Amino acid sequence: MKIAIVPARGGSKRIPDKNIVDFLGAPLMSYSIRAAQASGLFDTIHVSTESERIADVAASLGVPVEFMRDRSLADDHTPLMPVLSWVLEEYLRRGHRFDTVCLLMPTAPLIEAGDLCRAEEEFRRRGRQRTVMAVARFSVPVEWAFRMASNGTLVPCQSGMAAVRSQDLQPAYYDSGTFIFVPGDDAIRGALDVSPMVGFELARYKAVDIDDAEDLELAKVIFRGLHGAV
Repeated sequence: MKIAIVPARGGSKRIPDKNIVDFLGAPLMSYSIRAAQASGLFDTIHVSTESERIADVAASLGVPVEFMRDRSLADDHTPLMPVLSWVLEEYLRRGHRFDTVCLLMPTAPLIEAGDLCRAEEEFRRRGRQRTVMAVARFSVPVEWAFRMASNGTLVPCQSGMAAVRSQDLQPAYYDSGTFIFVPGDDAIRGALDVSPMVGFELARYKAVDIDDAEDLELAKVIFRGLHGAV
């Protein structure tokens, strides 16, 4: 059985009510949920939240929250793997076990059903034994990165790279912050083994991880360009 878990706690600081903030006329998390619904992949879509307001929005989108998240797992510092583990343990108590777990972020409005389907196909091709993470390629070599000192001085993160041509460097990838497919046994243990992790490459324009107001506006600009939304 397959489950998509959408971690949508309340109490976000940088964007108040981030997970349900208006995004071009609909709650932000509705786009992820609709992509999961349209994919036809999942036996269950579970919005993990401690917020009654977010739970009401989830219900209005056709995914009523079967049980609320323990508030001890809803603070600013709780990692996502313990949340997945807790949700799956709760489902086990209710007689449901899942071999495929998709951690689907509620702040990924540019993800489409086809992205989920292709990533899940790769997950199946790997025997459902290796985590498949949606990643995007850095637009420039990471070896060219700098840190900026308090006085504005730039300090290379890696010395001796100024004369190296970009075509001589291997592409590097980053976690897109959108979704991950995880083997059910790993998810319920709350342990993610990164050594055999497989990358599913997204187009860079889909890899907008919405953390602050600037990210939100960038995602809106891209969405309007793709879909003609006003």
